[in-house]
Amino acid sequence: MKLRTMLIGAVAALAIGGTALAAMATDTVMVGGAAMYPTKNIVQNAVNSKDNTTLVAAVKAAGLVKALEGKGPFTVFAPTNQAFDMLPKGTVPTLLKPANKKELASILLYHVVPGDFTFDTLKADIAGHGGVAKLKTLNGAYLTFKMNGPHNIEVTDAKGGTADIIIYDVKQSNGVIQVINRVLMP
Repeated sequence: MKLRTMLIGAVAALAIGGTALAAMATDTVMVGGAAMYPTKNIVQNAVNSKDNTTLVAAVKAAGLVKALEGKGPFTVFAPTNQAFDMLPKGTVPTLLKPANKKELASILLYHVVPGDFTFDTLKADIAGHGGVAKLKTLNGAYLTFKMNGPHNIEVTDAKGGTADIIIYDVKQSNGVIQVINRVLMP
């Protein structure tokens, strides 16, 4: 009888543990071949994505690592390496120079909004503001959001450039990452 009770307990523990793992896995999104765990902060996850190595290098060069490891919540509109590659030739190496740290920080902070803005939150905000929503970034300037089809949100920067969110709701312990396909310019 003791053996049967122990086996039933072990099976129950495995079932509960499996359920917890499955629930955790549903909140885990793959970005750049790496799992983005909701228990880690923005920087801890971003450093593992091979699609965001330029962004990580820029965050380090701008001295923003500690800020993005902070409590938050933050929503980061994270350009991919491919997005950085679309900038005019020489832009990224120039911005990564220590002399341009302030300008780089301003551009990167333009990609960060205080708060936790998921797809559903953004979509509701857009609908609630007549089809266009504006959010103030950490650099003080605004990003504009609108729906581009039923399941796509387009982000417009201060210069009129647009980016699509290509991976939504990458949950972090201190916010959320929305992966975008262009670099936004203040």
